[in-house]
Amino acid sequence: MGPERFARYMQSFNEETPVSIRLNPMKASGLQVIDGEQVPWCRDGFYLKSRPNFTFDPLFHAGCYYVQEAGSMFIDEVLRQHLSLITHHSSLITSLDLCAAPGGKSTLLRAVLPEDCVLYSNEPIQKRANILLENIQKWGYKNHYVTNLYPRDYRKAKMKFDLILCDVPCSGEGMFRKDEATIQEWSLQNVEKCWQLQRTIVSDAWQCLNEGGILIYSTCTFNIKENEENIRWMMEELGAIVLPVETKPEWNITGSLLEGFNEPVYRFIPGISRSEGLFVCVLRKKGTLTSGGSKNSRKSPIPVLTTPLPHKEGSGESHDSLFDLSYPQALSYLRGEALILPPDTPREQVTVCFMGEPLGLVKNIGNRANNLYPKEWRIKTTHLPHDYKPVLQPIEAPSE
Repeated sequence: MGPERFARYMQSFNEETPVSIRLNPMKASGLQVIDGEQVPWCRDGFYLKSRPNFTFDPLFHAGCYYVQEAGSMFIDEVLRQHLSLITHHSSLITSLDLCAAPGGKSTLLRAVLPEDCVLYSNEPIQKRANILLENIQKWGYKNHYVTNLYPRDYRKAKMKFDLILCDVPCSGEGMFRKDEATIQEWSLQNVEKCWQLQRTIVSDAWQCLNEGGILIYSTCTFNIKENEENIRWMMEELGAIVLPVETKPEWNITGSLLEGFNEPVYRFIPGISRSEGLFVCVLRKKGTLTSGGSKNSRKSPIPVLTTPLPHKEGSGESHDSLFDLSYPQALSYLRGEALILPPDTPREQVTVCFMGEPLGLVKNIGNRANNLYPKEWRIKTTHLPHDYKPVLQPIEAPSE
C-alpha cells in the first residue's frame, strides 16, 4: 500500500465501522430509511448512523432491505454502466453468481438485472447454501434460483451465461476490522492457496461465459497476488479484456498497486474509502454476444433448490387472505408461536404481513392460527427489545 496509505488503513482500526443497508426496490418502494445517508455508488444503498438490532426488525425478515458492506454495493455501479453490453442484442440475459453465499451481491444483481433475466446463485458448501437460499427467498424475485454445486459442475453441464460474478474465496484481509480471528488465521501460505484456487474457479467460469459476455471478479482482500496478479493472468492466459468503470474522486477508490500494471481495477480500503474493503475488476470475453445465445441456460440441466416466496403482488395468486400484524404479533410469529386472528378470518392458509409486507404463512383453524414459518428461520433468542427502533418508515405523501 505504501507508508502513507498503510498508515491511514491502520488508523481505521480506531474508528467506527460503517453500517450500511441496501433497499429492495420491489418491496421498499413506499418506504424510506430513517436518518440515513446514501451510499454514493449505489442508488439503493444507505449508511446508518448506528447499528440497530436487525434481528428484531420484521421488515428485515420480510426482505425489504439487506444488510451489506458498502464497498460491495459498487457492483450496482458496475452493472448500470456495462449492462447495455449484454442487453443490446437480446433481453434474455442469463447470469450466474458462482460463489454467492450469504447472498448480498446476488440480491443486488437480481434487483438491477432486467425482470426477465434468469439468475443462478450458487454455493458449494451445504450449510452456506441454506443461508443463501433463505436470503434469496426473502428477497422475493422471480427467475432466481439457488444451487449447491462446485464451479466445475457448471462447466461439465456446458451451461452458458452472459454475465458471471466470481466473488471468489480469499484470504479475507477485508474482514480484519470485523473479526479479529481472521487476523490470526491469515498466513502467506493461505494467500498462496487462495490465488491458486481463484484461478481454478475463474477457469471453470470462463468456459461457461458466452462470447462477448462479462465476468466480474471480486475479493474482500487487499494483496496483489489475489487481485492484480490474477487479473494479469486472466488477460494473458484467457484473453480477457478489462473494462473501465467511471468513478468520482470523492469516492476515494484506490487503483492498481502492482508496479507496471495500470489496468482499471478498483480497491476499497478502510480509512481511505468508506467501506470495509473490496477489490473489483470487470472483464469481457472476446467475441460478439449473439441474440438468444444464452437460451440454453434458461432450461436448467442442473438441480436447483427452490424458487422464491410470494411477495405482495404474487400473494393473491395462491393465498386469498392477507392479515397485517402488529409489531408484538410479528415478533411472536418470527419466533414460531401460534397467533390468534380475528374471528372473521377465513379458515385457510393466510399470509401474515407487517406494514403490508408478507412475512410468511399461517394455517388458521379458528381458535388459533398455526405457525408455518420455517423452523430454521425463526428467531431463537428469548430476549425481546423493550422498544422498537425501526430502520424504515413509510414515505409521507406530499402535502397539497
